[in-house]
Amino acid sequence: MLCVIIGGKLQGVEAVYLAAKAGWKTVIIDRRLDVPASSLCDKFVNADVTAENELNRILKDADLIIPAMENDAALNAVTRRARFVEVPLAFDPEAYVISSSKLKSDRLFMASGVPAPRYWPGCTFPVLAKPSTGSGSSGVRIFNNPDELSRHIESAKDQLVVQEFLEGPTYSLEVAGRPGNYTVFQVTDLGMDSEYDCNRVTAPTVLDDALVSEFNAIGISLAEAVALEGIMDVEVILHDNTLKVLEIDARLPSQTPTAVFWSTGLNMVRMLGELTLSGVVAPFCPARQMGVIYEHIRVSPGLIEFPGEHIMATGGPLHLHTDFFGADEALTNYLPGRNNWVATLITAAPDREKALVKRCGVVDRICKKFGISRVQDADPEITKGKKQ
Repeated sequence: MLCVIIGGKLQGVEAVYLAAKAGWKTVIIDRRLDVPASSLCDKFVNADVTAENELNRILKDADLIIPAMENDAALNAVTRRARFVEVPLAFDPEAYVISSSKLKSDRLFMASGVPAPRYWPGCTFPVLAKPSTGSGSSGVRIFNNPDELSRHIESAKDQLVVQEFLEGPTYSLEVAGRPGNYTVFQVTDLGMDSEYDCNRVTAPTVLDDALVSEFNAIGISLAEAVALEGIMDVEVILHDNTLKVLEIDARLPSQTPTAVFWSTGLNMVRMLGELTLSGVVAPFCPARQMGVIYEHIRVSPGLIEFPGEHIMATGGPLHLHTDFFGADEALTNYLPGRNNWVATLITAAPDREKALVKRCGVVDRICKKFGISRVQDADPEITKGKKQ
């Protein structure tokens, strides 16, 4: 199986990592040379999919093409190229058009009767302002009064979505399939840094069975509403014991699929390939749910931090290590002798509690190795017992 992945940043890392776990051969195409996934694939091609026609020679030999970026021009070009070379494309452009616009997806939530944050001015402060396009935490700001918000709106270059700011834990769920036949996967718990960028994924979830069932139903209803043909992730916040949908993304997500893989054995990239090639998605019936902590770490002289995943896009090519200071695996730019580096740590154990103990041992070993005395983390439960 030869899989061509378009894009070598964070989604590309996710795709190539799980494709390798599936035993596939991989080619990554990106117009930048030093993208994180460039050293994780079997072959890297430095090219612009919007401009270079000779790429069709590479694409036509593929069994599957997976877009792993959010650039509209590149996505349109890949969609056209896949049709031209007649290679299956693991992407639903119609669903993505809806999910990539917060305004369109919010209208979908309202039409579907799905609970979601209220829009300002129909809510009280504090409020959250974010660009109407894009995903993740980029451009997110919190405002506590009308004057600050008005100044921000006046100076903003892009259209903004302004909603009530809700406090509570956040969760993620992937749903895949085609209209009339959808499967939901494992719910995962999300941790955030101070900029509301996801820095940690933990599995299995602490949500009770009733809320998991409710979340599953929300996921399937939204997949049906966009007539999804592929995969989509749904992010919610639990506020006043009510699940409210924050966003959807009709594409292969980053972070959560690897956590689900380590917890349950389900490989979402393999599943997405089977769905794209055969039109069928198998039911999700995990035989086990191991405890997994998937997190991003930044090490500098005297300090360990746990920022959001954006740090993994800026450290250059990543390499896969096993038994990395006791973590089962790590994707990192670390080299011996280097005292500034980043890594995604994957730590697994029979349950969440044992995974946390094991993970704390990993951090302790890194501290001892590099003489670090300060560990900063937004989650007090994770850092309990650590020096601050």
